[in-house]
Amino acid sequence: MIDDIKKDAADRMGKSIEALKTELAKLRTGRAHPSLLDHIQVSYYGSDVPLNQVANVSVEDGRTLSITPWEQSMVGPVEKAIMNSDLGLNPNTAGTVIRVPMPPLTEERRRDLTKVVRAEGEQSKVAIRNIRRDANGDLKGLVKEKLISEDDERRGQEIIQKLTDQHVKEIDDLVQAKEADLMEI
Repeated sequence: MIDDIKKDAADRMGKSIEALKTELAKLRTGRAHPSLLDHIQVSYYGSDVPLNQVANVSVEDGRTLSITPWEQSMVGPVEKAIMNSDLGLNPNTAGTVIRVPMPPLTEERRRDLTKVVRAEGEQSKVAIRNIRRDANGDLKGLVKEKLISEDDERRGQEIIQKLTDQHVKEIDDLVQAKEADLMEI
């Protein structure tokens, strides 16, 4: 039973880490990276689909993304979707290839983005702590129902705490890496 609670908590904490990675990937650094455009939706025959399902996104050089739609008719909608996104990018079209130059970030914008990164990290830590609280609550419930002893509960809480510490450290590492990436010129 304790193993089930530990496994559930570990799975949920892992999902929180993955969600943080996804959010951090959306934050634009001065460097081009295909994952920047992952959340952009393109109108494709009446339904919205992710950009990477209608076009090939690749890095042309350090500051330019190259997007090649699989259908000639999709060049316009893809370009429009990028312009309408919240990224503030201006795509240039040359035939069937769309080039998206990454404008350099100002110092002020970099500082703002580091605050956003820290806030995302803190939200993830709160989620991890909530998962710890739920797991400890489940352990207390098992003690009340006399399914495990108080010693087993204490051991279970120590295991959950180690899991929590491990995931919080991973969040700190991710946030620190993203901040270093943002402040790099």
